[in-house]
Amino acid sequence: MSDKKKIYIAGAGGMLGEAFQKVLSDQFVLKCTDKDVNVDWLTFLDFRDAAAYRKDVMDFAPDYLFHLGAHTSLEYCEENYEDCYQTNTLAVENAAHIANDLGIPILYISTAGIFDGAQETYDDWDTPNPLGHYARSKYMGERFIAENCRQHLVCRAGWMMGAGPSKDKKFIQKLMAQLKAGKTELFVVDDKLGTPTYTHDFARNVKLLLEHRHWGIYNMVCGGVTGRLEVAQHLVELLGLAADIQVTPVGSDYFAKEYFAARPPSERLIAQKLTMRGLNVMRDWRVCLKEYLDEYYQGYL
Repeated sequence: MSDKKKIYIAGAGGMLGEAFQKVLSDQFVLKCTDKDVNVDWLTFLDFRDAAAYRKDVMDFAPDYLFHLGAHTSLEYCEENYEDCYQTNTLAVENAAHIANDLGIPILYISTAGIFDGAQETYDDWDTPNPLGHYARSKYMGERFIAENCRQHLVCRAGWMMGAGPSKDKKFIQKLMAQLKAGKTELFVVDDKLGTPTYTHDFARNVKLLLEHRHWGIYNMVCGGVTGRLEVAQHLVELLGLAADIQVTPVGSDYFAKEYFAARPPSERLIAQKLTMRGLNVMRDWRVCLKEYLDEYYQGYL
């Protein structure tokens, strides 16, 4: 019998699940599930099926429950709001009840997108004001966990990057895909501010909080506030393509047809609480971006 503690990770098929599997698999016994079984360490579970979710977790009898999955497309959530809340809110409530019945801690992943952008930066204690269905559904999940689970971690991520071309559906991969397709000009918004979050740093910081049993709500983003335009410019420089690729700033109106859902002008989080507890291992976003490219994009272009 293994004396390792067990973690059940629901919705582990994406970028963050990949990081948790890599960071935690040596020290913990993991059961990683998703409705999209895209790697051999995943088993099938659609966590929107409350009965199946409960049975699968109870059968595994974990020491911790991680609830990762969500609909993250703002446009999908605006057009399919019932599915949005079924997935992003009601399933989270079910997870909370399961964790409480087992008497175990629960991890929930929240987002910088729950703020309205009226401030330039947000610390852990600023009051969220979600703008659309995606942000509202995530904030309601955050609140339910915080208000109903004594041992909880609610970790708010920024602009996520991780897992490489096969799983990264976010900003970095969208830029890399354009470059791979032969684009010599990237059009990037100059009116959206935020903070990248490298999935591996995020997973390591969660592990540290679990070890110290510091429950609560935490902003968990890389160091260095920035914006979409600066990230794109730095990406091109890291790739050695600054002389060949034009990064052209545009306003959000340029992409209004494709990205019609409301987005806050600033999603810049400050990981103040982690820093004050002496547990902030989130590195500067520039360092993480370089590591990410080195480890996941060798030979991609």
